[in-house]
Amino acid sequence: MHLSVPPFLLPRLRARAPLARLKEALHKTMHVIASAAKQSTLVGASSLCGSPRRYAPGDDGLMQTFATVLPLGLLLCALALSGAHAADAPVAAKPALTVSTTRVQKTMLPLTLVANGNVAAWQEASVSAEVGGLRIADLMVNVGDVVQAGQLLAQLSADSVQADVALARAQLAEAQAAANDAGINADRARALQNDSALSAQQISQMLSAEQMAKARLEAAKAGLDSQLLRLKHTQVIAPDSGTIITRNAALGAVVAPGSELFRMLRRSRLEWRAELTAHELARVVVGANARITAPGGGQWQGKVRMLSPTVDAQSRVGLVYVDLMGPVDRNAASLKPGMYAPGEFVLGQTPALTVAQQAVVVRDGFSYCFRLQNDGRVTQTRISTGRRANTAAGPVIEVLDGLEADALVVSSGAGFLRDGDSVKVATPAVAPAAAPTAPASAARPAASAASK
Repeated sequence: MHLSVPPFLLPRLRARAPLARLKEALHKTMHVIASAAKQSTLVGASSLCGSPRRYAPGDDGLMQTFATVLPLGLLLCALALSGAHAADAPVAAKPALTVSTTRVQKTMLPLTLVANGNVAAWQEASVSAEVGGLRIADLMVNVGDVVQAGQLLAQLSADSVQADVALARAQLAEAQAAANDAGINADRARALQNDSALSAQQISQMLSAEQMAKARLEAAKAGLDSQLLRLKHTQVIAPDSGTIITRNAALGAVVAPGSELFRMLRRSRLEWRAELTAHELARVVVGANARITAPGGGQWQGKVRMLSPTVDAQSRVGLVYVDLMGPVDRNAASLKPGMYAPGEFVLGQTPALTVAQQAVVVRDGFSYCFRLQNDGRVTQTRISTGRRANTAAGPVIEVLDGLEADALVVSSGAGFLRDGDSVKVATPAVAPAAAPTAPASAARPAASAASK
């Protein structure tokens, strides 16, 4: 018996037609077989019982049609069954994205305490006029100038003071002459005391005159010294090195004794006065390192100099005085007195599980990582995050819950993935550096929800 396939079925068979089309063709074929069987004189019951059957004349065409269609129906049944098995077989998923991976590492992270506070001057120096009634003849500095100790800041008019100095010198010379004359007379009285040439009263007067002349001489010397000191005070001198922060002096103004002419920041030295609660104050010690964030994100290095001995009764906070040592980055903005700046205290280091920051995806307020499975698919895993730090390999985040050490997670491209996606790994896993170079967040983490 020769099996022929109708030409209209060949393209479908070659193209591996979908299962629905094969079932439709099978249904049509079986319908043809049923029609042929109905028209024939075959009796199914007799055939099943094995009784002989004679065919009527003219049955050869029907038998030939039946013999041709039946194998074709069987062939289509086999194709349908093979298509069903093929549909049930798993199909390899096409990778959704090419990604790189990293591993969760156990590293040492700095333990920090976040605080806020004011930037203030370490100490301020007030420069005042020590003499009054004199006119300001010249001003040498302005606000913002950096001065050295002993530098001339302002010059007061010295004409009247110089005249007083000249008068004091003349009075000193007069007192000196009087003292010399009184000394000569006293020496003569002492020489004639035993000869009774002078009375005791006269001798006593001469000796007293000598003492009075010496006293007037000393007074004249003191008067000259006073005038010389006034002359010296006509020059307003910087008491210490630092930066001029205010200038109240005006050229030509007559100053009053003790009036403030300048205010300066001693040694250009600043401090950060952090505000902490009583519980937080107990965690900070003198000498601890601190980092203060300047406007623009730059970091300044600081060291704790002193802890406040009291806590404010109203706000319930105490002050920690931190000396500012200088900027950590060259591009860090300057800190100025009066600024309110955030910062953190470095209290030590503790071990922690960390993962690269780019591997953490935040969705609906929760943090997730995509864990790579052996079959090339990723599993979205919810994690709890903690501290953050900058390392040589980049920023890392502490994993409090949800992942274990050496877990393989997607780093780059994680933000485009969904749970169950198939991925292609472009580069081998890179572990983050073990030693952080700078803390970047508080030790009081706002942890996410528990692991999914």
